[in-house]
Amino acid sequence: MVSIGCGLSTARDARAGAAEAAAAARRGLAGEPCDLAVVFAAGNHLAAPEATLEAIHDALEPEDLVGCGAAGVLAHGREVEDGTSVAVWAASLPEDGARTFHATVQEVEGGGALAGMPDLEGATGAILLAESRSFPTDPVLRFLAGAVPGVPIMGGVASASTHDGSGALFLGDEVLDEGAVGVRLQGVEVLPCVSQGAAPVGPELTITAAEGNVISELAGKPALTKVRETLDALPASEREMLSGGLLLGIVISSGKPDFVQGDFLVRGLVGADPQDGSIAVGLPVHAGQVVRLHARDAVSADRDLRDALGVRMLALGGEPPAGALVFSCNGRGRGMFGSRDHDAEAVDQELAGAPAAGFFAAGEIGPVGGESFLHGFTATVAVFPA
Repeated sequence: MVSIGCGLSTARDARAGAAEAAAAARRGLAGEPCDLAVVFAAGNHLAAPEATLEAIHDALEPEDLVGCGAAGVLAHGREVEDGTSVAVWAASLPEDGARTFHATVQEVEGGGALAGMPDLEGATGAILLAESRSFPTDPVLRFLAGAVPGVPIMGGVASASTHDGSGALFLGDEVLDEGAVGVRLQGVEVLPCVSQGAAPVGPELTITAAEGNVISELAGKPALTKVRETLDALPASEREMLSGGLLLGIVISSGKPDFVQGDFLVRGLVGADPQDGSIAVGLPVHAGQVVRLHARDAVSADRDLRDALGVRMLALGGEPPAGALVFSCNGRGRGMFGSRDHDAEAVDQELAGAPAAGFFAAGEIGPVGGESFLHGFTATVAVFPA
């Protein structure tokens, strides 16, 4: 049985705000002990984050705690994108359901060595919060995909530092300035939801020649030629969607004949060579993969998030989950939707008011096609069944 509570405070006094948010999270547990707290702190909380953690420990008494500095936080259908705020997410879990850790990557001859990461074999999932300057999240996720395939890893990259410029990762009552902190989940079911905020346009195309991250041919033609042909054939409504930039969705797992929106890993086009007609994308590709052009706008981002959450509710038989952790890109919010609270409200509405909290990340972590990636402009949600 999983119970979840969460709280949010915008009090300018960091200690008072932390106590207020933690007390609200504790009330949500309805008398159950707090086995795990996840904390996202912004503004004045990063002047002396140890004081914020102390107040949370006093009010909530969590067995374990992880968290990070944030550009903004969200909880209870509300988003705070700037200023001082703190969100506290608290969970009562099955015995030995959560094990926290601090992972680092040490330089060694020929590359890096990952230290502190627990063995994820047999885990039901993991939460990972990384510090961008000291933790190479992309390579670590690629390593873990090979080492423990199928284990969903969810989380995000810290989007704010302490006021003296140091990294802001939280573990227990400590503030750490490098690496990544996280939670290994054991016997705790988690449904990952990754909304990339982009809609497919045009037909599916097969890569017929590629090397590294460069696509030479699509459907037997020079890639750039085929992209231009596809764009020319789009209806005016879909061409208008592309005003925000052209993206490419790549199918990672091709074990089924038909693909839906969530099967595509969306990446930007990073270059094109008019001489040979090739295009470059933001990850390695190979011949035989199926791709499709994508567009990102507020309407498609809203629909994609709500549809993805709706699929998780169907998996739960329509019953509200115990709660959710939300990792939304710091490029979303008012910048993408033109108004505040979009992602927080969508999660609250689609998950039937289940307690949810999270932060605006500088990169979001979640699985597509069974493999976890670092994304941008996504809303990644870890849904915990009751």
